[in-house]
Amino acid sequence: MEIWQIIKQTSTFGAIILLVLVAMSLISWAIIVYKWRLFRAVRHADHQFHTQFSRTRRLADSLGQAKSYALSPLAAVYTAGYEEITRIKEIKNEAGGLQDRIETLDKDDFEIVEMAMQKTSTEELGRLEQRNVFLATTGSSAPFLGLLGTVVGIMDSFWSIGERGSASLAIVAPGIAEALLATIVGLGAAIPAVIAYNWANNKMRQITDRTDGFILDFIARARKESR
Repeated sequence: MEIWQIIKQTSTFGAIILLVLVAMSLISWAIIVYKWRLFRAVRHADHQFHTQFSRTRRLADSLGQAKSYALSPLAAVYTAGYEEITRIKEIKNEAGGLQDRIETLDKDDFEIVEMAMQKTSTEELGRLEQRNVFLATTGSSAPFLGLLGTVVGIMDSFWSIGERGSASLAIVAPGIAEALLATIVGLGAAIPAVIAYNWANNKMRQITDRTDGFILDFIARARKESR
C-alpha cells in the first residue's frame, strides 16, 4: 500500500519513467523465458541428431533424419554440407558426361563445402541470437533511466522546499521516496537483463563450439568417403 501511495504522488515525468522501466522489465522477462525454452529445445535437438549421425556409416544415411530436427543447428549445417557435396558432384558429372560418374572431391571442393556449412552455421546462430540486443539495451539503459527518475524526484523535493519554505520530512519525503523507487525499479529491470544477456552469450558460445566441431567431423567423414 505504501508503494501505491508513492506512485500516486509521483510526478507525471517520474510516472512515465516508471512505466517505461516496468515495460522493459516485463519484455526482458518474456525474452528470458523464451530464450530458456529455445536453448533447451536446441540442445535436445542437437543431441538427438548428433547421436543419430554418429551411428550412421555413410553421410547420406542422416539426410532423412536431419529434416526432422528443425531446431537443430547441427541438422541445418549437415543438410547444407550434404547438399553442397551433391551439387558439386552433379556439376562435375555434367561436365564429364554421364558415362564417367565422379564420386570423389578434391581439396578445393571440400573448402567450398566447408564454407557452405560455415555460412549456414552463421545464419543459424544469427537466428538464435535474435532479441539478445533488447536484453543488452535494457541492462545498459535501465540504470540511467532509474537515475533520471532519481534526479527528478530530488528536484521535486527541492522544489517543494522552496515553495513551502520548510525542509520538514513531510515535505521532502514524497520526492525522496519517488527518487528511491525509480532507482529500485531501474536496477530491478537492469540486473536480470544483464545476467540473462551474459547467460545467453555463453549458450551461444557453446552452440558455436558444438557446430564448429561438427563441421570438422563432417568434413573428415566426407574425405574418407571420397577416397
